[in-house]
Amino acid sequence: MASDLTRRGFLGRTATTGLGIVFVGSIEAILGRDSVLAAPRSALGYGDLIPDPAGLLSLPPGFSYQIVAQAGVTPTTDGVPAASDPDGTGVFARGTGSTLVANHEIGGSEPFGVPTVPGLTYDPGARGGTSNIEVDRFGNPLTEYASLAGTHNNCAGGKTPWQTWLTCEETEQRMGGRFLQNHGYVFEVDPTSQAANLDKSPVPLKFLGRFAHEAVAVDPGTSVIYETEDAGSPNGLFYRWLPPAGFTGGKDALRTLAQSPGGDTAGQLQAMGCYLGSTHIPDLSLATLPGTRYKVQWIEVPDRDAVTVSVRRQFAEDQITRSRKLEGAWFGDGGAYFVASFARQSDGSAVDHDGQVWFYNPAQESVTLVTIFGVNLNPEVEADNYDGPDNITVSPYGGVILAEDGEGLSHLVGVTDQGKSYPIARNELNDSEFTGPGFSADGSVLFVSIQSPGHTFAITGPWRRPSNADR
Repeated sequence: MASDLTRRGFLGRTATTGLGIVFVGSIEAILGRDSVLAAPRSALGYGDLIPDPAGLLSLPPGFSYQIVAQAGVTPTTDGVPAASDPDGTGVFARGTGSTLVANHEIGGSEPFGVPTVPGLTYDPGARGGTSNIEVDRFGNPLTEYASLAGTHNNCAGGKTPWQTWLTCEETEQRMGGRFLQNHGYVFEVDPTSQAANLDKSPVPLKFLGRFAHEAVAVDPGTSVIYETEDAGSPNGLFYRWLPPAGFTGGKDALRTLAQSPGGDTAGQLQAMGCYLGSTHIPDLSLATLPGTRYKVQWIEVPDRDAVTVSVRRQFAEDQITRSRKLEGAWFGDGGAYFVASFARQSDGSAVDHDGQVWFYNPAQESVTLVTIFGVNLNPEVEADNYDGPDNITVSPYGGVILAEDGEGLSHLVGVTDQGKSYPIARNELNDSEFTGPGFSADGSVLFVSIQSPGHTFAITGPWRRPSNADR
């Protein structure tokens, strides 16, 4: 099902009032419980969740799930079980079905690594990578195979306008010991077949920098790539890559540029600095009211490969603006949306919060705070209180769906186009995070994973516009 929803229409609809989206807890935290501007706490959505007798996934009435892949159990065409820790995932149309390109955030002793298939392996000392999972129109699994191997801690990423997946290494690991290569790069994966990735997907796109990448968003008109960094001590930055003159985005274009003379430093990599008038903003957590808008200046990265100093440490503090836990990113409405999952003063942030959504407008060179989550004081209690937004996807039925990566109970949370939140699923297995939500092209199947022990689900049911009626 095609969607007429634009992200500005949803996320920015009330930004001019200074409210943005009213997520659970946010307005009470910002304006106070008795404010006349406070909206109802939550919507009915698809109804109350029904506990799952199997102890995996609680869903609304009429919805069901099946397991598409299970780490250590599901067989692959590579002759090994499915890999551990599925994370960010791109969903691509494949005939009447879909192909999922799933990251594996494998960085240490996870039990099931991505196999080091010849022609797909960047560094045989690393065990992460991506898997392509082909399913039919109902979400039934057909086949699974490695599409990139030998990478480290593949967390999130982003789809390109030319229908490939950019997978990001969330690490600054240098070569040494079992690692035969430096890590912290972005790689491009083709969803069409394993053969299409041979000698292509393991090429690092070094011009996008070497740092703890989280996610990317690609401008389809200019091929500018926006990048988030999930790092601490000091906290991470928001970046953009400007392609060189004459560059045209398309399948294999990034890899060809990376392998060309001077490809490691092709284009310009820049970090964001924010200002309110002439006042420098050192930390995005200082913004506590949706609608807060800062002007942006971009600062050139001196050494994008971080040969001696991490990229985020190469700037004077009055040049750039930091944020704790920069996570998901996507492009829409002529700009880049990006998410900060949480912030605490104890981690160097200026103000505590449990999530922010920002919009960067390249035409205005500005960032605007779309919404903020107040601190969730009772994460172990099922009380329509959510925290820690991470991966986000747009629903073809209106609004967005986000994966919680917070404390306590773990949910898939929907937010209606009127800004009301509702639960879509609850993890009954453990407190591991949800990852990689995304719909099939026809909108009939929602795919999502529980990262540990590593289950990927296909959720089907009476999808429709979620109810905005108050709970």
